[in-house]
Amino acid sequence: MYFLGIDVGTNESKAALIDEQCRLVSFASEPHPLMNPQPGWFEHDAEEDWWGSFCRLSRQVLSDSGIDPALIGCVGLSALGCDCVPVDENCTALCNAILYGVDSRSHEEIAWLNKHFGDQAEGLFGHPICSSDIAPKILWIKNNRPEIYAKAAKFLTGSSYLCAKLTSEYTIDQYLAEDFLPLYDLKHRAVDTEHCTLFCRPDQLAQVRSATDIAGRVTARAAAETGLCAGTPVLVGTGDSGAEAVSTGVFQPGDIMVQLGSSCFFVYLTDRLVDENRLWPGTFIIPDVYSICAGTNTAGTLTKWFRDQIYGDLAAAEAAGGENAYAAMAAAASDIPAGSDGLICLPYFAGERTPLNDPFAKGMFFGLDLHHTRAHLYKAALEGIGYTIAQHFDILEENGLPVKKVMVVGGGTKNPVWLQIVADILGRPVCTAKVTFGAAYGDAIMAALSGGAYTSWAELEKFVQPDRIIQPNQEAHKVYTTQKPIFDQLYRNNKNLMRQVGSK
Repeated sequence: MYFLGIDVGTNESKAALIDEQCRLVSFASEPHPLMNPQPGWFEHDAEEDWWGSFCRLSRQVLSDSGIDPALIGCVGLSALGCDCVPVDENCTALCNAILYGVDSRSHEEIAWLNKHFGDQAEGLFGHPICSSDIAPKILWIKNNRPEIYAKAAKFLTGSSYLCAKLTSEYTIDQYLAEDFLPLYDLKHRAVDTEHCTLFCRPDQLAQVRSATDIAGRVTARAAAETGLCAGTPVLVGTGDSGAEAVSTGVFQPGDIMVQLGSSCFFVYLTDRLVDENRLWPGTFIIPDVYSICAGTNTAGTLTKWFRDQIYGDLAAAEAAGGENAYAAMAAAASDIPAGSDGLICLPYFAGERTPLNDPFAKGMFFGLDLHHTRAHLYKAALEGIGYTIAQHFDILEENGLPVKKVMVVGGGTKNPVWLQIVADILGRPVCTAKVTFGAAYGDAIMAALSGGAYTSWAELEKFVQPDRIIQPNQEAHKVYTTQKPIFDQLYRNNKNLMRQVGSK
């Protein structure tokens, strides 16, 4: 028996086919565009970028492996979370999907909601209302796209949309349903009819279930499009970050995943629900385990900006058959000392989510002088992202929450300079996983569990172990320990000025 996992991310989608020992049998990926039609807006075409990718990748791994689709025991899926796509009664997207917290178009709705709910706002939403919340996105559609709002049969997140395309069942896992607060009553796994009506009708929301529940089975129509057999079980699915955490073996309280993808996302596991409004506490995919999630707005998007805007010559050389531009950039940065000779970068090029929760935050380079080069700029940017990671660890420490294992995942793990920077700033070892294919592999693992290949999460954990361990350089750590307070102070000193130089 084999198990399929497919994940749709910000810039690419991936598929992983595994056997009963969690070994990769076949894998594939394809890129898709990230649309930025105007400042503060980030979108995907759900029909093409999400469902289209899913269908093409499903067919590709089945074809490449030569495995009979009848031998696929279960399908797992995930997608980028905190997004919103309205669909009609046939689950056809009515407009481009509004993406996660990097999309800040709903800032006026957030301000209105804060005024409307007053002191109750934080309790209802589980944290200060921010651009990652789905409710303000739905309200934005209601206020700004009334013709789409009137046609909407459902308001879905990415995994719910994919699951519905496969099974015709509208479900959402509890882990992602928290992004919809206060539209759901998570204690009873039901729509909160009292608070829902401000945003939409109760029947326009998906049913809350567990990520590893079987939501339904592949329909005949979906079978024709994906190459899967009709009747194949399909999981409810979850967010890409949760699936990626599972893929690395982040199973126990004290484990943390640091996802260096297009943005930086964190999943820290704990044995209790923690009250910390700077981050996003909640439940997790694994029963009786809780999580504290968090996310920045830039990571890989900033390195891509550097490649495209600052290192265009290296990008052109790569296109002509030369060295990979990112590898060349990393090599140049490796010659720059820790601290970038006094240069500090605030990496808030798209506003910021945690721990600032400020869509008006701006990027900044501080300490420039005439001897700095573009390699200094690039390394300072990598260090700036490292400092934002450290800020989240500071908050965990303030709450008395120990960090026992740090798993770093995502495209950033291909950059050894960046990994070393993270270890040096944190002053602790960081690990990478043996299988680095990410959330799609986590989806396949969960499909194996629900499909009967494993009897428990504890049994499954034995098959998912760390690979590389990057030890911190203590001399570099001393430099970063001196420089990080300056990084922290720069935002506080310039927060008000940032709001004056442009709005989202």
